[in-house]
Amino acid sequence: MYPRLLTAIFSVLFLTANFYAGDEIPGWMHQAGQLPVPAYDKDVPAVVLHDEEQVTLDSDGKLVTVENYAVKLINREGRGFAKAVAYYLVSSGKIRDIQGWLLRPNGSVKYYDKKMIVDAISDSDDVYNEGRVKIIDASDDIEVGGIFGYTVISEDTPLFYQDIWSFQSRLPTLVSRYSLNLPTGWKASSITFNTAELKPQVSGTSYTWEMRNLMPIPPEPLSPSVGNIAPRISVNYAPENNAKTVNRAFANWTDVSRWATEMHTPQVIITDEIAIKAKELTANAKTELEKIRAIGNFVQNLQYISIDIGVGYGNGYRPRSSVQVLNRGYGDCKDKANLMRAMLKTLKIEAYPIAIYSGDPTFVREEWASPRQFNHCIIAVKVSDETNAPTILNHEKLGRLLIFDATDSYTPVGDLPDYLQGSNALIIAGDDGGLAKMPTTPPDTDLLERTIEANLTEMGELKGKISERTKGQASTAFRREIRELSASDYKKAVEGWLTRGATGAQLVSMTPKDRESEAGFDLDVEFSAPRYGQLMQNRLLIFKPVIVGRRNAVFLTEAKRNNPIEMDSNAMRETIIFNLPANFTVDEVPDPVNLETPFGKYSTKYEVKDGKLHFSRFLTTKRMTIPVDKYVSVKDFYAKILAAEQAPVVLLRK
Repeated sequence: MYPRLLTAIFSVLFLTANFYAGDEIPGWMHQAGQLPVPAYDKDVPAVVLHDEEQVTLDSDGKLVTVENYAVKLINREGRGFAKAVAYYLVSSGKIRDIQGWLLRPNGSVKYYDKKMIVDAISDSDDVYNEGRVKIIDASDDIEVGGIFGYTVISEDTPLFYQDIWSFQSRLPTLVSRYSLNLPTGWKASSITFNTAELKPQVSGTSYTWEMRNLMPIPPEPLSPSVGNIAPRISVNYAPENNAKTVNRAFANWTDVSRWATEMHTPQVIITDEIAIKAKELTANAKTELEKIRAIGNFVQNLQYISIDIGVGYGNGYRPRSSVQVLNRGYGDCKDKANLMRAMLKTLKIEAYPIAIYSGDPTFVREEWASPRQFNHCIIAVKVSDETNAPTILNHEKLGRLLIFDATDSYTPVGDLPDYLQGSNALIIAGDDGGLAKMPTTPPDTDLLERTIEANLTEMGELKGKISERTKGQASTAFRREIRELSASDYKKAVEGWLTRGATGAQLVSMTPKDRESEAGFDLDVEFSAPRYGQLMQNRLLIFKPVIVGRRNAVFLTEAKRNNPIEMDSNAMRETIIFNLPANFTVDEVPDPVNLETPFGKYSTKYEVKDGKLHFSRFLTTKRMTIPVDKYVSVKDFYAKILAAEQAPVVLLRK
């Protein structure tokens, strides 16, 4: 055994054999408790005093990890952070030991022994999942000023010689450290994200990355995810001569594509049953796009169930066979994409799986070639020139690819969920595959178009009809709302939307219509608002021309900004016709507004003719990330919109 590795393993075994117990807290936690804590804003609930992982690769290929963590409660809202959650895979790993301590402000200690540890499945939504967690929960015990700490020793077999370490969450962190101990003849390298390059301290084949005094990351509207703000490193390690690293280290994205292709392609199995089902689904389809839509709709509506077995050996990346998925009628994201590939193949339409990160389009970084950056699977369908859609990608090797999420049942073929648009994603196609940026639909593809005709009485009562026509991702939000809510809750949601714009408004009737095949959704509403206009001195009638608010309204009120602004792509066009009371005339209308910026446009217009007031407004924004130093311009843009939509119209009695 290598001398340096022997020393590292001996240290781990020593810690295991001499695990702290009773009223004694470990030395590292005692030191963490002595650190001076800076003064933070009142909304910071806790501070991480110490966050550390010591990872050792032994001669048998096992990773032994020692995790030490301590958090101090600043106010009662932070009690939920006093919890240890240790994840492990049943098939390839285990928790050797886990212990926790609560150091109270009066100096007394509570020790959490094995009787207080809960062992549970990691994802309760899965029918079966090899991932499990051991939990120590001190949230009901801790008080302000208390410190909760824990140590976890785990063992795992690495699928890849790669790792990720994030130096903090939203909480401020005083000490954050990641250490990697390798056998003699091995080396490690790292890539730093979200901060300046961080180089490790190196002693032989032991590497340590450390950061201190990290400030809190407060939530902000339109902000990137914490994963794209908090400093993190991605680590690669391998023997100097690269021996024994097949499928465990990747030189580039083509390497990752080759590896993933070996996982996916053998699972595309064509049978008579699959061919018959594909033919049945497309019997009435006349075009290539109609065929893809018919199969895509079928696959989307299969029940989503995940049953993960052998994850530690790569099965978390391998779909079930297309035959198994069709026969059982359920599957997870990669299973659904795989079945769709098989069914399309019977129609002589080629398709490729895509590994992608769901939740933040800017999370995946090109610099680090690794399957570990992805958590979702979608599909790319090779189409001819006859097929056109906003989500077609022109790939230099694979040609025209229609990108589609076979899992999201709210987004039909031809559209793509907004949280995936613009993402870096891995097209899994052997030597021809690699990282590619997903399509981004233009703003007018995600359009909400609203027309309102309303009658205003001389007493200020307003009655009218609202007609909304949406398409693209704007329709997806409405489709999700009506499907997920009960009839009564959906009615309440529409009523809430009405009353936010017109105080005291009442819903008379509504007629929703889902045009899913066209990626559209319609909503017609009749309403009344008895006290919409304000009559003053029996001669002036004042009301706001904006009857209903924008459903995705943005309010930026903070004077300063810490993080970039992530804008979404959408468009809203509205026209309102007010039938005015006959004995009143328009005395004053707000000035028209015309705003134009690199990230969005907004305009309003007023016109009086034939006793009617015509009001229109238009808003469009582009999908882009705006640097924090441009925050004032974004804030000013939305402030001017808010002011324009609060400005009143004044009528004068004749």
